[in-house]
Order: sequence, then structure tokens, then C-alpha cells
Amino acid sequence: MAKEITGYVKLQVKGGQANPSPPIGPALGSKGLNIMEFCKQFNARTQDKMGQVLPVLITVFSDKSFEFVIKTPPAPVLLMDAAKVKGGSASPNRDKIGSVSWEQIRQIAETKMPDLNCFTVESAMSMVAGTARSMGITVTGKAPWA
Repeated sequence: MAKEITGYVKLQVKGGQANPSPPIGPALGSKGLNIMEFCKQFNARTQDKMGQVLPVLITVFSDKSFEFVIKTPPAPVLLMDAAKVKGGSASPNRDKIGSVSWEQIRQIAETKMPDLNCFTVESAMSMVAGTARSMGITVTGKAPWA
């Protein structure tokens, strides 16, 4: 018989660097989960993505056990890496802080494809380009579908 789900916990944790300090400890402790067990499993599964911010969705069951799914890194984090900037623009409509090419947008879109709500790479590229625009990052060149 299937276990009864009592809740979900969403966190953003750096790959391979989960530890019981906030925000992980209090979030899991309030649900009664074994914090160290989560940290060990998460660090083991994210050794190859060391230091990258990864969203994780933890499913909590009634017997205090858990499962978790690791998602792809957020698009803004990937865009900041590609544009080599530290953060987004305070006023993205006026101040542009960097630029990325359509080839970089394609790579990010292909990375994000499993977590995006779209069916084609072109629509995923459009979503990532919109995120770049809202961060104050310009996309250089001509769109492949235009």
C-alpha cells in the first residue's frame, strides 16, 4: 500500500553542500525528518554539481520518511553564469548589465527543458530570453526563429 503524504518542502540548496544549519535544519526539523539523512543523500546525489544552486522538492510521508527530487538550476542563476555578472539590474528597462548570445540561450534552454512548461526548444529559448530581459541582460544577435 502507498504511504500517506503529509506535506512537501521546497528548498534551494548548493550542490554537495547541504548541512543542518538554516535554512535546511529548521525546514526539515519542523516536519520531524532526519536532517542528517537528507544531507548525506543530497550531497551524495549532487557531487557532480558542486556549488551550483539546485531546487529540491522533498515529499514528506506520515511515517516521517521522505523522498526528494532535484530540479535543474534556476534560469537566472544560469544566465548570470553565462553573462558573468553577480546579479540582475535594479532597473532592467534602463540599465543593461551584460549580454548573452542566442547560442548560450539555447544551451540554457536545453538544460532547463525537463522543468519548463513547453514542448519545443524554441519556446524554451523564448522563456529564457524573457527571463534575461527582465534581469537587464541583452540577447545579442537575431532570434533563430525570426
